[in-house]
Amino acid sequence: MITLPHYLFLASLLFCIGLVGMLIRKNVLTILLSLELMLNAANLSFVSFSSFGGDLTGQAVVFFTMIVAAAEVAVALSIVLVLYRKRASIGIEEARSLKW
Repeated sequence: MITLPHYLFLASLLFCIGLVGMLIRKNVLTILLSLELMLNAANLSFVSFSSFGGDLTGQAVVFFTMIVAAAEVAVALSIVLVLYRKRASIGIEEARSLKW
């Protein structure tokens, strides 16, 4: 039977993979995917605590978190598109050189 520590181990593993991806990669899209992986790991923790605790509060938090994540992805991808049009690359070094 799958218990709460199994879900929490999976969530921590996903979070660590996302953290390593954010620290190692130089591509903006890969960094965004790693950030989404970390966010989904936190959502898995919320849902697992909510499910094993018998309370729906964690699932409601995940619902609103997914809404915010969808808006964040839309804004981030539009920024990446503008970065590619301006610099013809989506590396993190080019993103740091953008100024208003």
